[in-house]
Amino acid sequence: MTGRTAGTRPAIPAELVRKLVDTQFPQWAALPLELLDPAGSDHVIYRLGGQLTVRLPRHEGAIGQARKELEWLPRLAPRLPLAIPVPVGVGEPGFGYPWRWAVSRWLEGEVATVEALADSSEAAVRLAGFLAALQRFSPEDVHALRSRADLADQPLAARDRATRAAIAQVGDVFDAAAMTGLWDAALTAPAWDGPPVWFHGDFHTGNLLTVDGRLSAVIDFGGLGIGDPACDLTIAYTLMSPGSRAAFRAALDVDDATWIRGRGWALATGLNAYTAYAAVNPRIAAQTTRQITEALVG
Repeated sequence: MTGRTAGTRPAIPAELVRKLVDTQFPQWAALPLELLDPAGSDHVIYRLGGQLTVRLPRHEGAIGQARKELEWLPRLAPRLPLAIPVPVGVGEPGFGYPWRWAVSRWLEGEVATVEALADSSEAAVRLAGFLAALQRFSPEDVHALRSRADLADQPLAARDRATRAAIAQVGDVFDAAAMTGLWDAALTAPAWDGPPVWFHGDFHTGNLLTVDGRLSAVIDFGGLGIGDPACDLTIAYTLMSPGSRAAFRAALDVDDATWIRGRGWALATGLNAYTAYAAVNPRIAAQTTRQITEALVG
């Protein structure tokens, strides 16, 4: 989920990636490498030829993603109504780079934008359909899988101290009383009492792709897990307006307790990103300001 821990951040120049690809996947040695920028906070991403991408973790918090995606995404892809990355290989550490890394099929598309889709009830309903299909995925005993550390959900309460500290830090920018009220309501809402279901775990605008203005793909499944699906409601506040948000909620049939926990997730992750990046990245400042403000609106 958003807010993974950072640690050592190795340099990942093109020369290093070229050596890793050429030695471990010699069948692709002739393909050109092109750095994608901005690539995101968790991975450096290179396009490899016309059909592949190479994704290398930037920090320790993202190092399990390559294996997780290789295990689950090929099984999920046929069951989901939007395209998702299809891993084709996992590389090993080498040449001083310390972690596993992934090669996946290239997905065409542009990152979804609020300007294009915020008021689209059609897009909101498609996203609800994606989450509903993900939650229905049941390959085996989900209760047993939930015990796996790499698929475990994180209780909202685990973010309490950091979220209250962030509220105090940005109280001159946003309404501190309103943020505290929402956070208290989210923490005291009834817990998820349904069966454990699959969630994306980092379901926000930056992880959606569009082609010709229509949603086409969902990417970055590093937070994939099993448990309470409320964290995925963050998309209602990073992308949608009140009208499309209502259509999304109705299509997904979200109960009141899950909805308020989802607002809590949107507030907590928005504050986490805002306090970490807003001072140095105007784009993230604008995105997270909207996320926090929309979460307060409801």
